[in-house]
Amino acid sequence: MIAWYHYLFFALILLALLGTVVYSYRYRVQKDPVRRGLLAARMNLCMGAMLILFALVQFLLFEVSKVRVVLGVLFLLLGFFNLFAGLRNHSFYSSRKA
Repeated sequence: MIAWYHYLFFALILLALLGTVVYSYRYRVQKDPVRRGLLAARMNLCMGAMLILFALVQFLLFEVSKVRVVLGVLFLLLGFFNLFAGLRNHSFYSSRKA
């Protein structure tokens, strides 16, 4: 039986994926370097959130195994790295825009 939180994780992952795709497309179309930096930072934030959600799915929704733990830790580390890089770059390019 699928619980309500399965749907919640699915919806949040789809939302983060949509944000990643939208900001990636807008980044590639944009010509202004400061605006491109902001869009890339937002893309990193969405991708980091998506990877962290993937890690939580591996940890919470399935039986624990060595492979799932390794994948979960890998997704978690990559997600936090993307989140940190996105926050750092967003603050940098936001200060250049103003």
